[in-house]
Amino acid sequence: MAEKLTVEVRLKREIDDSYDIRIGENLFPEVADYLKQFQLGSRCAIVTDSNVRRFHAGDLETALKQQGLKTDVFSFEAGESNKTEDNCTRIIVEMLDKGYGRDSVVLALGGGVVGDMAGYIAGKFNRGIPFIQIPTTFLAHADSSVGGKTGVDIVIGNGDNQRVLKNAVGLFNQPKRVYIDVETLRTLPDSEYKNGLAETIKHAIIREKDFFDGIEENINLLVQRNSIVYLEIARMNCQIKAGVVQIDPNEKGLRRILNYGHTAGHAIESLSDFRLSHGESVSIGMMIAGRISRDLGYFSDRHLERQERLLRKAGLPVTIPINIFNEDIIELTLKDKKAKGGKARYCLPTEIGKMHSFDGAYVTYVDKEVVLKALENTR
Repeated sequence: MAEKLTVEVRLKREIDDSYDIRIGENLFPEVADYLKQFQLGSRCAIVTDSNVRRFHAGDLETALKQQGLKTDVFSFEAGESNKTEDNCTRIIVEMLDKGYGRDSVVLALGGGVVGDMAGYIAGKFNRGIPFIQIPTTFLAHADSSVGGKTGVDIVIGNGDNQRVLKNAVGLFNQPKRVYIDVETLRTLPDSEYKNGLAETIKHAIIREKDFFDGIEENINLLVQRNSIVYLEIARMNCQIKAGVVQIDPNEKGLRRILNYGHTAGHAIESLSDFRLSHGESVSIGMMIAGRISRDLGYFSDRHLERQERLLRKAGLPVTIPINIFNEDIIELTLKDKKAKGGKARYCLPTEIGKMHSFDGAYVTYVDKEVVLKALENTR
């Protein structure tokens, strides 16, 4: 009998993925200075969508070229329905056609869809090139630009049974830096602004009671986009998310609390054919998860009522649309990324500012009957 051999491949290493988040006004020249000074790439690929390209891509491109940086803009049609592998591949091919190589850098200029796709493109292009997040929406400021989650949606099923699974394919890819330029909010529609309010309220519920109290106190100014209040809100959002991501960068435990409201919320967003925005869907999802937690004895009526009252003041929906059915929501939650063994798992609060740890998993299985009751009571 031939001898059996073993060849060991040892790949232990330490990686420092630390980065700074810069928050302020008129930051495009600073982005250009940073790229010039640290030479992240010889060519800069601005990845954006059709809406943001019209408002901001030209200003960023001008700032980069003034520093002598070779720059091109690559865009796709705006909208969640265009967050696909095909669009990412198309942009990669366009970059290759223009001579981009491993000595390039990607700049994600846009909202959450752009950030997810640009980070994914950067992670795949020539097996990985650096990228910078330049979020232009309140939602992206509050959530998706920090933490390194990237990805695209996929469609499952056939015909009338087709369903979109959000972010079903992706990778963790940390940016080199994040620039939150509040000037970009001036072109943002009210509906998009409210998206960010949902994630902001979520951050307060999962991690910081004092932040929740401050939002309650200043909700009218925040809805009116008061710049002084907004800068502090942006700082707190980043501080909360960064604090969680630092402890659990790859979502093995604590980071799951950032998904509060997302299990049912993602399902509702998909079932609405994205007529409901991400923030609106998460708002409804938080009410569902809050009721589940209340019914399981973890979350008091008083805290649930405070959550609902603040979401309403922010102009966010708190009930499931009548044309979205309970069984369809449950079916999609079984395919959620947090699902395990064919069962949905939920992040649940115990009070404003604190989530149930469930022995460090920060998610738990919930019986279908309990979920159905919460869905019925969110109508």
